[in-house]
Parts: sequence; C-alpha cells; structure tokens
Amino acid sequence: MTTSPSFDLDLTKYQLGWSDEAEYAFTPEKGLDEGVIDQISWWKGEPRWMTKLRQRSLKTFERKPMNPWFAVNMPDIDFQDIYYYLKPAAAQTDEWDDLPEQMRQTYEKLGIPEAERQYLAGVTSQYDSEVVYHRNREDLEKQGILFCDMDTALREYPDIVKQYFGTVIPPGDNKFAALNTSVWSGGSFIYVPPGVEVEMPLQAYFRINSENAGQFERTLIIADEGAKVHYIEGCSAPVYTNDALHSAVVEIVVKPSARVTYTTIQNWSPNVYNLVTKRARVEAEGHMEWIDGNIGSKLTMKYPSVYLVGPKATGEVLSVAYAGAGQHQDAGAKMIHAAPETTSKIVSKSISKDGGITTYRGLVRVDDGATNCKSHVQCDALILDEESESRTLPYMEVGERDAQIGHEATVSKVADEQLFYLMSRGLSEEQAMGMVVNGFIEPITRTLPMEYAVEWSRLIELQMEGSVG
Repeated sequence: MTTSPSFDLDLTKYQLGWSDEAEYAFTPEKGLDEGVIDQISWWKGEPRWMTKLRQRSLKTFERKPMNPWFAVNMPDIDFQDIYYYLKPAAAQTDEWDDLPEQMRQTYEKLGIPEAERQYLAGVTSQYDSEVVYHRNREDLEKQGILFCDMDTALREYPDIVKQYFGTVIPPGDNKFAALNTSVWSGGSFIYVPPGVEVEMPLQAYFRINSENAGQFERTLIIADEGAKVHYIEGCSAPVYTNDALHSAVVEIVVKPSARVTYTTIQNWSPNVYNLVTKRARVEAEGHMEWIDGNIGSKLTMKYPSVYLVGPKATGEVLSVAYAGAGQHQDAGAKMIHAAPETTSKIVSKSISKDGGITTYRGLVRVDDGATNCKSHVQCDALILDEESESRTLPYMEVGERDAQIGHEATVSKVADEQLFYLMSRGLSEEQAMGMVVNGFIEPITRTLPMEYAVEWSRLIELQMEGSVG
C-alpha cells in the first residue's frame, strides 16, 4: 500500500516535517524582478515566446491587486522574502538509483517507489522548483499518451503547449495566476488521444524542501474526444518557523465526451500558504470531476472551477477540508453553466477543531441562453469544539428561468449520544470520535481508489489523536 503524507495537529507530530540538505545548481537569492524571470527562462532554455509571456505576467502581477478576501487573510505576506526558483543540482532521471541519496531517501519515506510499482501508470516527482524523477509506462506511450513534466513538454511538444497554455486560466485572471505564469516551474503535462482510456491513475508528488521557498508548478491536462484519465497528486513540506508559499495553476481541457478525474490530497505543513487556481473547460457531453482533500497549511485558498461550455456537459466537485489550531481552510468550488442542458454538483465537507476555521466559498452561475440547467450544492460542516468556526458563502447567479438550482447546508457537532453508543461497544472516546468523523466524510472517501481511501481515512484518524479528554 502507498504511504500517504501523515499529519497531526501537534506540529511535533507532523510526520513529513523533516528537511534534507539539498544541493542546488546555483546559489539562490530571494525576491522577484525581471532578472529572476530571465534567469528561470535561461536555465530552462525556453523559446522566446515563453520568456516574453513570463515578463508580461510579472508586470500584471505587480499592478494587479489581491482579491479582498486574500488580502484580509494574509496581510503580512512579503513577496520579496521568497525563493522563487530553486534548481536542484541533480538532473531529471527515470531511474531511482540515479537520484542523489538525500532525495531518494525523501521519496522512499513518502512511499513513491512502492506506489509506482503497485498502483500507478506513471509517476512524476517534483522537488522544490524542478521535477527530479519521471517515468511513463511503455504501454501508455504506445497508445500515444503523453505524460511528462511541463518543462519537457515545452521542449518536446511546443505546439501543443502553445495552443493551450493560458487559455483556460489567462495570466491576468487573478494576482496569483499572474505570479505563477511569471515564475512557473515543473508540474505535469498530460495529453490523451481521442478514444483512449488510461486504466490506471497517473500520479505526481510535490515536495517543498527549503525554508522561505515558493513552489509554482504548472499543470496542463488535455483529454481529447472520448478519452478518459484519472490524475492524482500529493503534497508535503517541512515544518519551519518562517512561511512558505505554494501557488500553482492547473488547466484542464475536456473535449467532447471525454472524462477527467483530478484527485488532490494536499497535506502541507502548518507554515505553508496554499493558494491555487484550478479550472477545467468542458465541451459537449464531457465530464470533469475534482476530488479535493486539504489538510494542514496555515491558509488554503482554493476553488476548483468547471466551465461547462458544451451542451450536456457535466461537472462535479467533492471536497474535504480539515482545519486545526492556527489554520484556515478557505475552499469551495465554481460551476459556470455556459451551455444548455448542463449539470453540476458540489459536495463540500469541512471539519474544524482547536480554534480552526473552515470556509466554503462557492459560485454557481447560469449564463443567458444556458437553458434546462441543473445544479445542486451541499455544504456540511462538523465542528468539534466551542473555539472553532465554520463559514458558508454561497453565491448563485441565474440567468435562465428554467434552471433548477438547489443548495443545502448543515452545521453539526458530535452528539454525546453517538459517542456513548460507540463507547458502549468497546471503543475509546478517541476511537469513537474518529469513527464519527470518518463516517462524516465517507461520501468523499468512497469515490477514491481503495488504497487512497484507506490512507485518507488514516490521515483523519491522525488528526483526531488527542482530540478528546
């Protein structure tokens, strides 16, 4: 079984909180300016059009204000106190034994080699700013499936990258999309040809190793007509006194009748700002599903979006957020119905304890002309003590009278009767509490492949250690 990241609300128990002595290709310097942009592009040997896009995006980032709720939640972030590009000295390899010993030990601890052998069609592993390991199965390559890191894709498939890069999420979409477009490095690229189904999940793992580091991976997935693919990513970082920044961009193109599932299990340490822009464009009769798990991180702001642009397209977001002491999970979803007979579903589960804050922030919009649309939103919050908070901020914009839009929300606490019943069956109070919480998120975990569902449940159990008594 894969070894997923493990996190306990006591910082000393964060099991991925170590850091490694890594060697870098050059001495990194903090801060962001045109020189940093040029350095990134030079090291990567990028085409001129990408360098110019980076430079334009930097100017957009500098002049674009933060959305109000971002600014309120992180007023002290210093963009000049961050390493924007940390290039490991080791070159990318497809053989584990070729990785430096420190990196290899890191990924052995994370269970990546075993995951690749037993469960996965392909694996990408990113360490700070660069992908250090990648392997794609030969049988997938024979089917025409392209799976590599974004830097390799830009070199080997420049026409495809140029055709789609920044088309789902323009650089000026928001301040952090502009930041990512200016300094992006690494991330995954997937292209699945028409009618091809990837039977096993593709996986990427992202590790921030350095203090004051930023990680800005860029992921682009294109599922051509009738194709099917499932992509899974996991994340972790050491515990430091100073903050780290993770600001990724994920663009997904779902062609007619294609299906894409994107699963994220992000288990950052409590000093990470996790600010991600994720969006899919779905054409006629296509389907997009986001499965999103957020644990750890000082602040998460992430709202996976689905733009339903073709008739009978469907979208679904299933999310779980857990906020402990000093943490704020501000997550949600956006569904944009821009074509007739489109359908969407949002299910959000949140858990807060020890003064943690969870926020659901979502949007359902039905455009003029998008007739016969259906959408259902369900937000369920579980609060485990008197100090914690749950907030729900749903927005509905409906431009057609025949739209069927539903929203329901619940906020609950663990009832004494539930605990008493379970404890009367021989469970400790802590075990009983963990069982109730796992039952609460079961609608999400049952959508995962079995090995990931087991690990996700184990993560929640670790969260519950010391939660009672």
